[in-house]
Amino acid sequence: MSEKKAIESDNITLTENAAKRVNAILSGEKKVGFFLRVSVTDGGCSGMSYNLTFDNKKQEFDKVYEYNGVSIACDIKSWFYVKGTEIDFSDDMLSGGFKLNNPNANRTCGCGTSFSA
Repeated sequence: MSEKKAIESDNITLTENAAKRVNAILSGEKKVGFFLRVSVTDGGCSGMSYNLTFDNKKQEFDKVYEYNGVSIACDIKSWFYVKGTEIDFSDDMLSGGFKLNNPNANRTCGCGTSFSA
């Protein structure tokens, strides 16, 4: 694998559906200049939990990405657990919401909000 491919595979990406939903929320809440912050905290039924929030202050060691018109920031500690993750969105009635496809997760819970690595 080339170095460029390896670096690209460490990015956090958004699908088009997820980007549309993020932009709709930001627009609806009139959060101009905000971005999606991805972080990981201890807890949840599998050991660690994902957090998706909106923020307007980037931190010194944030990894920052741009996908489908959405800026994404992740603190360096969380990034080690979520690098290479794709964030998707589904509006399915039963299992809708944001879904994180994390290649680093060894195990995930049934609801998809926590994982172990």
